[in-house]
Amino acid sequence: MSEKIINTAIIGFGLSGKVFHAPFLHTHSGFNLKKIVERHNDESVKIYPYVEIVRDFKDILTDPDIDLIVVATPNTLHFPMVKESLLAGKHVVVEKPFTPTSKEAEELINIAQTVKRKIFVYHNRRWDGDFLTIKKMLKNKLLGNLTEYEAHFDRFSPEITPGAWRDKDKPGGGILFDLGSHLIDQALQLFGKPESIYADIQAQRKGSKVDDYFKLNLFYPQLKVILTAGMMVKDPGPRFIIHGSNGSFLKYGIDPQEENLVKGLMPDTDDWGTEKPENGGIISTVIDGLHFDGRIETEPGCYQEFYENVYDVIVNNQEMAVKPEDARDVIGIIELAFESNKRKMGIKEIRV
Repeated sequence: MSEKIINTAIIGFGLSGKVFHAPFLHTHSGFNLKKIVERHNDESVKIYPYVEIVRDFKDILTDPDIDLIVVATPNTLHFPMVKESLLAGKHVVVEKPFTPTSKEAEELINIAQTVKRKIFVYHNRRWDGDFLTIKKMLKNKLLGNLTEYEAHFDRFSPEITPGAWRDKDKPGGGILFDLGSHLIDQALQLFGKPESIYADIQAQRKGSKVDDYFKLNLFYPQLKVILTAGMMVKDPGPRFIIHGSNGSFLKYGIDPQEENLVKGLMPDTDDWGTEKPENGGIISTVIDGLHFDGRIETEPGCYQEFYENVYDVIVNNQEMAVKPEDARDVIGIIELAFESNKRKMGIKEIRV
């Protein structure tokens, strides 16, 4: 019996489409990357000469051979394009953040259920090597009972990029929607819904129209979760700082997959996602009465698992790894964070 092929189209060939989606569709034997929407350029055929470039999104909607559409466009276009794709009978992969509002996310979930199609939201950072390592470490209670979890996504970009849609004052713009959605999704996967939230959100760069710094405090019983990111961090500290009743864990550096994808490497490269041993996280803890200080080797990162799951859901009716309800809840936390920042007080009515 031959393997089923999922004919796929990508809308947009900027950073998202070029770096985070096309390489995985190209290297997975179950997908046929058939069309890419580029409104003005022909960049995609330089890497994928077999792909057909189209200028109009409608050319994909009306193509009966297309099974899956990847929406890799600015955030303001996610809702209308996902909606049209679903109503055209297509499954959809959409970049995070899912939508600018949780109400729009809920509407898309309902439409998908009605037309019996799937929405996959690209929360790829669930497959960062450091996060996979932390999941395993916490599952095995190497730090005992957790008391504090702090995660950073810091960058140094002190100047606003002219024309960058992420820096425009439009729905879904700013760093909280961009990088914060990753950190929030990871926290919700580890700990579930918090009891309350307090947020400090700022525009620190000169002339910035959107937030470029945030610090979220999520409160759980006996656990405080701190999520923070900024664009003015030239010398970043640890990416993760985790404390528990038995010890602590610190992790510097970021998963190498994005850097390698930007360089043009494909995810079928040998040792894909593998971090240098000297970059492993530092742990100091007590295990069965023995004091241990050292490094924990980082699990290999594997963004390809996202598309493995997309294939298995569509073809083999397997369970979704990233449920659209998960991505909706991330947007709900972002909305509560903005509400907390505006009111300068904590929010206890967690509505996700």
